[in-house]
Parts: sequence; C-alpha cells; structure tokens
Amino acid sequence: MRKALMDLNADLGEGAPFDSELLKIVTSASIACGGHAGDAGSMREAILAARDNDVRIGAHPSYLDRANFGRVPIVEPYGKTISDVLEQMQDFAEIAQDVGADIAYVKPHGALYNETARSRDLCRALYAALKSDAHATKVMGMPGTMHEIAAQGAGLAFIPEAFADRAYDENGTLVPRSEPGAVHHDINRIVAQALQIARNGTVTTRSGRKIPLRAMSLCLHGDNQHALEAARVIRRAFEDAGIALQAIS
Repeated sequence: MRKALMDLNADLGEGAPFDSELLKIVTSASIACGGHAGDAGSMREAILAARDNDVRIGAHPSYLDRANFGRVPIVEPYGKTISDVLEQMQDFAEIAQDVGADIAYVKPHGALYNETARSRDLCRALYAALKSDAHATKVMGMPGTMHEIAAQGAGLAFIPEAFADRAYDENGTLVPRSEPGAVHHDINRIVAQALQIARNGTVTTRSGRKIPLRAMSLCLHGDNQHALEAARVIRRAFEDAGIALQAIS
C-alpha cells in the first residue's frame, strides 16, 4: 500500500527562539522577507539553515507593517501592495542566489494572505506580477479560494495548505484572529486537527461541523509559543499513523 504523504511547513525568520529546532522537523519553511518581520541578516540565516537541513524554502512576503506583524489589512492601491511585495521578493531572491539556495514557492503572510484569498483583482494582479517579475513558479495558499483560481490563471503551480493551529469557519476560511478561539494553543487539539486533515481530508469547524479540506501542506505558525512542541508531537503521531512528512506539490 502506498504510504500517505504530507508536507509540514512553518513560518520562520520572524524572531521566534526555536527556528533552528523547528527546521529539524518541518519539511518546508516560509521565511519572512522583511515586510512584517525579518531583515537581510535573518533571511540569510534562515535560508542557510533551511538549506542545510534539506528543508524546502518558501518566500513569505507581506504588507509593510512591522508594527502589527502584517496581520492588519491595509487599504492602499493594489499597485503599492504589489510593488512592496516584489521588492521583498527581490531582496529575498538575491540572498538565496548568493548562498546557492532555491526558492520553491511563495506564500503571502497574514492579512495579505487573507485579503488575496477573497479579492479577485488583488490576487490575480499579485500572482501575475510574481510570475512575470519575480519568476515564481509555485504559490502556497488556501484551497477553494482566489489563491487557487488566480494561480491557475497565472500559470502557477498551486500547493493547497491547511492550518493545524487555527480554527475554521463553516465556509472553510480561518476564524479571524480578532475573535476568541481563533488560534489553537492546546497541543492535543492541534495534533488532532493535523491528523484529521491528513487522514480524512476534513476539518471540524468551531461550530462542530466537519467540512472537506484538501491540503498537501500543513502549517504551524512559528510565532505560536507551542509550535515546537506541536511539531514534535505531530511528527510522532504521523509516524504512528503511517503518514510520511515530505515536501510535496
């Protein structure tokens, strides 16, 4: 019987103290590009560490909003947002090229992730620019949203992603962080959700309803204080369940 596979990604290079330990467990790393966190030094350090641990490297650009960690929507012309993202991508790509590392995918961060998931015009414009100006070939995002539709339209390969440590609404989107219970902090709950997504292709919403959720990659937020412990337990649970951790697309 063919062994089940699942990618485990974490958002890294954001100043959390256990990035190096996470890189021994995860199979993909979405690295902050300076918009919400990070700088040239942290990008280089994270890229080198991911490369040395044979972890797939992704760029994680965002709105330019370090004060709010890129998690507050910004109302601005689409051209400004796209220009800021492309500048982050250029900085990230130059460092990756300098150390001989490949950028496997792009994944918007925080509010930009959520806004592009629902905004047709912004997502299409951003993905078209990523392909033509940043030479991106793959994007990681939320399945069944504009992330997937715009990727197809731009000719980009799409990696559907789900979240082990976030609560879901009935429509398959994430519960806003401004609402209670949006982020899971209980390790057992995080691991149970990860297993449910990987084994059954479903997730239990905050109302208790099970809905389909297709994913090739599971995300743990690197700034979650329980991320390292959750990653360790998920890895053991997946091994026991016969699910191999591997970067897939």
